[in-house]
Amino acid sequence: MFSKLVILFVVVPIIELALLIEIGQYIGVWPTLTIVILTGIAGAWLARLQGFMVLRTLQAELSQGILPAESILDGFLVLAGALLLLTPGILTDALGFALLIPLSRNVIKQYLKKWLKSKIDAGDFNSQYYIR
Repeated sequence: MFSKLVILFVVVPIIELALLIEIGQYIGVWPTLTIVILTGIAGAWLARLQGFMVLRTLQAELSQGILPAESILDGFLVLAGALLLLTPGILTDALGFALLIPLSRNVIKQYLKKWLKSKIDAGDFNSQYYIR
């Protein structure tokens, strides 16, 4: 677990910073800053749009008595995409946009569902339920 945290909080920001420096040297400081700002604005707009769409789908499924498992997973991926877009960088922005665009999100969702199923089948998830 510690190694995953080191990768998340040390290695990824170093890679992002190196990429931003390289891009800044290639196209200049102001175009690089413009890219970072525009991806942030576009990401916020797309996250808001997709978030409302997922929320509407979730409400419709609940009102019809349908278990909204897919919508909950979509909501989680949209939230993750929005959080990735908050961090400045090229790789996190690319992954964030991939999670916000429905076509690529569906592909990622299928892999995530297979991974979750394999973890559940292997018994790697231990949970406790408390009934009050």
